[in-house]
Amino acid sequence: MTHSFEIRPDGVVWRGDGETVYVQAWGADSLRTRSTRAGELVDTDYALLPPSSTAPTVTVEGDVARVVNGRIVATLTACAFLDVQAGYPVHQCRIDYTDTDGTVLLRELETGGSLKYEARHLRGIPGGAHRITASFEANDGERLYGMGQYQQALMDLKGATLELAHRNSQASVPFVLSSRGYGLLWHNPAIGRATFAANRSEWTAESALQLDYWITAGATPAAITAAYADATGHVPMMPEHGLGYWQCKLRYWNQEQLLDVAREHKRRGLPMDVIVADFFHWPTMGDFRFEEEFWPDPQAMVDELCSLGIELMVSVWPQISVHSENFDELARMNALVRVERGANIQMSFEEPSAFLDATNPAARDKVWEICKRNYADLGIKLFWLDEAEPEYAVYDFDQQRYHQGPAVQVANIYPQAYSRAFYEGQMASGQTDVVNLVRCAWAGSQRYGALAWSGDIHSTWTDLRRQITAAIHMGIAGIPWFTTDIGGFHDGHIEDPEFHELLIRWFQFATFCPVMRMHGDRKPVERVTTADGERRLESGAPNELWSFGDQVYDVLASYVHLREELRPYLRQTMRDAHEHGQPVLRAMFHEFPDDARCWTLKDQFMLGGELVVAPVVDPGARARKVYLPAGVEWHGMHDGSIHAGGEWIETAAPLDVIPVYSRGRAGSASVSLPGMPRPAQ
Repeated sequence: MTHSFEIRPDGVVWRGDGETVYVQAWGADSLRTRSTRAGELVDTDYALLPPSSTAPTVTVEGDVARVVNGRIVATLTACAFLDVQAGYPVHQCRIDYTDTDGTVLLRELETGGSLKYEARHLRGIPGGAHRITASFEANDGERLYGMGQYQQALMDLKGATLELAHRNSQASVPFVLSSRGYGLLWHNPAIGRATFAANRSEWTAESALQLDYWITAGATPAAITAAYADATGHVPMMPEHGLGYWQCKLRYWNQEQLLDVAREHKRRGLPMDVIVADFFHWPTMGDFRFEEEFWPDPQAMVDELCSLGIELMVSVWPQISVHSENFDELARMNALVRVERGANIQMSFEEPSAFLDATNPAARDKVWEICKRNYADLGIKLFWLDEAEPEYAVYDFDQQRYHQGPAVQVANIYPQAYSRAFYEGQMASGQTDVVNLVRCAWAGSQRYGALAWSGDIHSTWTDLRRQITAAIHMGIAGIPWFTTDIGGFHDGHIEDPEFHELLIRWFQFATFCPVMRMHGDRKPVERVTTADGERRLESGAPNELWSFGDQVYDVLASYVHLREELRPYLRQTMRDAHEHGQPVLRAMFHEFPDDARCWTLKDQFMLGGELVVAPVVDPGARARKVYLPAGVEWHGMHDGSIHAGGEWIETAAPLDVIPVYSRGRAGSASVSLPGMPRPAQ
């Protein structure tokens, strides 16, 4: 013990005025900082994996301790003084983070003298937890990115305030990457808020046992994201069927309808890797099986699809109807989310239901046992894990309680646990190529084969623009597998020419997304009844490539074939995500951090390290401006042009063309796409 510090092999502990602070080496170039009051620190493993062996250098000189771990340095400065207003001595400790060159990365908020600010404010609440706020000094000129998916076309998050909570079409993944050369994970699944204001940055948890965050330093964005993947887990290798085209609609409501679509795709020579049986293929929500009248022979269906080279994905909702054949058993084994007061009903879409408690290991085992028997044993190996936020009828987060704790304290871990239930079940059953579509994600979800999609968004140009920034931020936040409903989910009418234009532009964007997936609740609806006239959930209008007229079909078909041309490159890029923790769809600055303009671009991106993709995001546009970074010669895949880089260009973009550029000269470009549509000469 030296003064108020205790040196440990992996870091340093400070104690004073009832607080315990532990700064600990946690992976290369990274530190984990925890703090609590009047208690012991907890070894939570919400997202962080056990660190690789790290031997930091820890020194203490008087009231200053330094922890040096690779590129990152934490300096803890302790002080004790007489608080004349209180009438007794107080003990404080401030933490600054720098890199080994001395550049300030992040500094805790100063006390402000008589203002008496607390950078680590832990306010006790009933039950032994705290309402926690961590405050840091603002860095002038800093740009911030990541944090998951919020429905806004906002690239730089400096100046933003973000709710730390999941909602339908909002996935809060609390990892932020800074242009100053650090990344920070708020390692806390509590409901809260992150604010990146001009005068300070603040992270708040409404209820938590301790303050807990992880910080890393890196010379490039690629180094930072690699360290973050090492800390929270690498995404698996994307299986081959994840690289091609996925067909879906709301909803194929019977076996023959779904098979007819698959057969027609093959008859027309159109590639298809996956077709989806959407929700309410079940008798009652929570039964986790096909309804016999509409799906009389699932095994024959799976077998025929297999003969066509197509995998079947089935939708699984975590809601358990009170009328489900599984409700009583799941309730008896405490496998359902509980409400704190009132009737235990959390959603009433179609029928009253409660959510499966995915934070309960026994619940995870049970749902997989049922799904294995009714789906996986038929040869189905892809699951659509819908409603994964979960989507409560009312987002009243202090009303629910999970096995792992009150929802206000742990709710954000739910989608990760939901993905984990299926991933671990599939792996234990011998499946090794896991990818499951899930409508939400949190830190660590990627290691469980989670393919996040952006939820029930609208069929508008505004929503299209928002999905580009959402995809970029999700990749930065460590979720490299991302997709959207092509054309948006709500309100697209299959006979509307304005929707046709939006659909084409969205389809072009999706061709260059990590996963290309057609979906949407198209209008007009189709009514569905049983043979004896009992109502079932309606189906949307047809949503196949040929459903929108011949002119639209020709364009969409060309891009499905183009996706096939991309397959070798996508496989290489997916391997980079799996092995090196890199995003698949990347911000421009990820590859060109020294080009200042690349930190501001929100409507163009890179697919892997070689392709610049510039979707057309405005109605009626037939040209657009594209920025091509300096230091590289660029080959226009869509028009054969060559550009030196470091300049804005304007390129033609007729309705059937999306501008795409590859590193390298024509004829020697690292990516070859012979099927790329080009403007008419």
